[in-house]
Amino acid sequence: MALHVAVIGSGPAGIYTAEALVKQSSEPVHVDVLERLPTPYGLVRYGVAPDHTSIKSIANYLRRVLELPEVRFLGGVTLGEHLSVDDLLGVYDAVVYCTGAMVDRKLGIPGEDLPGSVAATDFVNWYCGHPDVGPGRFTLDTSEVAVIGVGNVAVDVVRVLAKTSDELRSTDVPHDVLERLQDSQVKAIHMIGRRGPEHAKFTLKELRELGELANADVCVRPEEAVVLGGDFPRQVQGNIKVLQSWAEREPVGRPRRLDVRFWLRPVEILGTERVEGITLERTRLSDEGRVVGTGEFETLPVGMVLRSVGYQSVPLPGVPFSEATMTVPHEAGRVREREYVAGWLKRGPTGVIGTNKSDAAETVRTLLADLAAGGDGRERAHRGSVDALLAERGARPVTYEEWLAIERAETELARSLGRGERVKLVGLEAMFRACRP
Repeated sequence: MALHVAVIGSGPAGIYTAEALVKQSSEPVHVDVLERLPTPYGLVRYGVAPDHTSIKSIANYLRRVLELPEVRFLGGVTLGEHLSVDDLLGVYDAVVYCTGAMVDRKLGIPGEDLPGSVAATDFVNWYCGHPDVGPGRFTLDTSEVAVIGVGNVAVDVVRVLAKTSDELRSTDVPHDVLERLQDSQVKAIHMIGRRGPEHAKFTLKELRELGELANADVCVRPEEAVVLGGDFPRQVQGNIKVLQSWAEREPVGRPRRLDVRFWLRPVEILGTERVEGITLERTRLSDEGRVVGTGEFETLPVGMVLRSVGYQSVPLPGVPFSEATMTVPHEAGRVREREYVAGWLKRGPTGVIGTNKSDAAETVRTLLADLAAGGDGRERAHRGSVDALLAERGARPVTYEEWLAIERAETELARSLGRGERVKLVGLEAMFRACRP
């Protein structure tokens, strides 16, 4: 009898899980990859910056997994809306949750809920064409922007803000978004970290890209680039060297300016109707290594604040969730009987895309060992089919072939606009028109 498994989420964690099931199972296996959007690939499609085409090429690998005969893509299916956990356990031998970490952590300071104070993920979703964030979500009508955080997401955000629309024209940025970027009034971008350069989380390659911006002077204050000794890893040493070299640069008068700041923490976002500024406090490390304020304050006249201080997962209906760790509790991927977890929902937002492969492999080993321990006489679900359940509820999943039709429409749109290889369709309506004319 074939093994039937549902994988919830079609980002790298979900697709690597499907691949591991096919490769590791000693018996025939059928894997349904269920995704709430009509499009697969998760953060590879909606999180990787549009000008990072080499990273986005991982989609070619993920595509090959979805094209395996044992794997089926079912888009437009939402857990808790179309199907419950009990529904899934009634028609599958096991379920693996792989929905990632979809929201930003909050700063927890006064004024954070003012218009103009937003999560960096919303901004990333906007320029990546995510259907949850329409092209009208952002109007870049302020001259100064603060980006809170010194990780790779923050670097992506400031790079997109600093570039010209012409530099992004050959990418897959939605056309309406590209036009808004073309009209951007942003002149100054402040990227702010609570700690020093030695604590920044960006990778060296990403950091160096900022120094190559043609449209922006990149500035670091010499006193904020000072690092007091320490046996730092090679990656950190590289970051420090780059940042200290920028501290020696003189601005040459490019249209935009990027200030990379350290040892500052936001304490209040100012404004009445919308963001009008942000107050920062100078910080230092205590003897215990904690960040503490010094009582020295500075205010920046920004009209937008983008927070990029980490991702976190959100609970799934009917699935255990730890508010302390913002993950699903598990043992080597096992959540409960016949329920499993992989990816950021399992371990938190750590690692790179490839980390999900070994993570998924561990979960699948646990799953297959659990099912094998039940013996040949173990009870199998299969009291019906997911297709019948979805039909009863009026849900028509997006097939893999329909996803390919969306891809073709995006390629044709790029051709008609004279732009690169692909321009993303914006909104569910446009996607469904493309795949179900």
